[in-house]
Amino acid sequence: MKKTIIYLSLALVVFSNVAIANATEVVKPAYAKEFRNATPLATAIAKGDVETVKKFIEYGADVNEKSNGMTPLMIAARYNQVEVIKLLLDKGANLKLTDDKGLSALKYAELSNATQAADTLRLAKA
Repeated sequence: MKKTIIYLSLALVVFSNVAIANATEVVKPAYAKEFRNATPLATAIAKGDVETVKKFIEYGADVNEKSNGMTPLMIAARYNQVEVIKLLLDKGANLKLTDDKGLSALKYAELSNATQAADTLRLAKA
């Protein structure tokens, strides 16, 4: 009888752990969903990898190509990548482009509280 109770309690513990593990949902950061199908240039910008961004541009990447509805400049503004913003502007990125919602790179910087990026874009606009 004691063995049966011990085996049943062990089985209950094991199966409850498996049930909890299966029910647990992995929470991903918000940006993981957005950049699921992003271009390599957009991914490098979001990560802040300036050297890779320079290489992509050197090899002919379009600095105004949209990825998930956003231009590279919008992505850099959203993630406060000031050095990337300067690089993109030097390479001919268009400040006036907007996404499907009508948001510009400056608006993305303002909405993301990316003050340095917003200041850089305001200076470039002037």
